[in-house]
Amino acid sequence: MSGDRKVIEAMERHFREIVQLLGEDVNREGLERTPERAAEALHFLTRGYRQNVSELVNDAVFTSDTDEMVIVRNIEMYSLCEHHMLPFIGKCHVAYLPNGRVLGLSKIARVVDLFARRLQIQEVLTKQIAECVQGAIHAKGVGVVIEAQHMCMMMRGVEKQNSVMTTSCMLGNFRTQPQTRNEFLGLIR
Repeated sequence: MSGDRKVIEAMERHFREIVQLLGEDVNREGLERTPERAAEALHFLTRGYRQNVSELVNDAVFTSDTDEMVIVRNIEMYSLCEHHMLPFIGKCHVAYLPNGRVLGLSKIARVVDLFARRLQIQEVLTKQIAECVQGAIHAKGVGVVIEAQHMCMMMRGVEKQNSVMTTSCMLGNFRTQPQTRNEFLGLIR
């Protein structure tokens, strides 16, 4: 049996116990396979722990003489907060200033997905994405903005349905040159 299968089966046993602790009959028709499905879903939603950043980007760094800003906007993003393990859902905008190298377009979205598929807070996720892009291509600067709605704030607690959290991380020229930062922020609006 693979390591992943063992992990899923262990989680399934725990989900079965959780359903029972809620007061439900885990053997009733609608819930019979819920522990298995929940375990497989959580395993999928946290697949970022089983992915390797260097393997993800290593074959998609290309030499380029462009020095203009590269922006990928509106990358849909789904994550789980580390405090309640409830989803936060939104969009991520990533920009960089090339320094002789560019990163394959799809790899930027894959980097966002890799880090989003882990338990963390949005502030850390934003920084992880920026630092990963910076480390992959040694850009002159990297900017990342994430806008997300948090189910832990919408479904429980204060129950505010229209709140959106915005975080940013600016590295290199995006931090030191206001005109670069302002250009990026203007182009994603």
